[in-house]
Amino acid sequence: MGLSMTERGNALPQHVAIIMDGNGRWAKAQGLSRVEGHRKGAGRVRDVIEWAADAGIKQVSLYAFSTENWKRPKLEITALMTLMATLLPLEIERMNERGARLLTLGDTSKLPWIARKALDKTCKATESNSSIDVILCLNYGGQQEILEGVKRFCASYTDDVSKAEALKHLNEDTFRSLLGRDHILPVDLLIRTGGERRISNFHLWDAAYAELYFTGRLWPEYNQSDFHAALDDYAGRERRFGRTSEQLKGEVADE
Repeated sequence: MGLSMTERGNALPQHVAIIMDGNGRWAKAQGLSRVEGHRKGAGRVRDVIEWAADAGIKQVSLYAFSTENWKRPKLEITALMTLMATLLPLEIERMNERGARLLTLGDTSKLPWIARKALDKTCKATESNSSIDVILCLNYGGQQEILEGVKRFCASYTDDVSKAEALKHLNEDTFRSLLGRDHILPVDLLIRTGGERRISNFHLWDAAYAELYFTGRLWPEYNQSDFHAALDDYAGRERRFGRTSEQLKGEVADE
């Protein structure tokens, strides 16, 4: 089971982001359709939420559907959206029992009506929960998110003089406010299953200092030991944020 919460101490990530990769390959190995792989993977989402809540993590974001995923076969996209619309409302009771609040990140207006309806229903039914946030990233892309932030900034000023003045004071914090992430913590730990070693346009802004953890385990097979192994690995890392190890240990005074 890995380290206990006490043993991890302050090294527990507050926001864990997960790229849930490997549904299709798992299904192929089992002689099943890709849709069945996604169905199996959906059950793993429920488990991860419970593991994260038990560990004391405050937010889990899940890369459920990227802006690039629209390039997939139409039949698979339709099945994914139908699966989400069917399963999400069924999770409301369990989420309320665990104190889990559903949030979304991405342009959900482009999703089919049936999926948007299920999302709205689940978000509304869980909006008062406060133990853990579950952030479904849907029709989401990190590059697109940053571009939208730039567009919002430009649209906020009607003349070049005020825009130029605003640019002088633009910093990381003020720009982040343009991304619509006020309810989301910076990513501490980013996990990717399935063996690939890239972040695939996920959380480009808020994963700037995230610890990356890659595992070859396919998402439908991901288990609690795998999750705790990632948390233990994170607990053993030194997060310096530009400082030296000596500074963090207090051996060198800040000047």
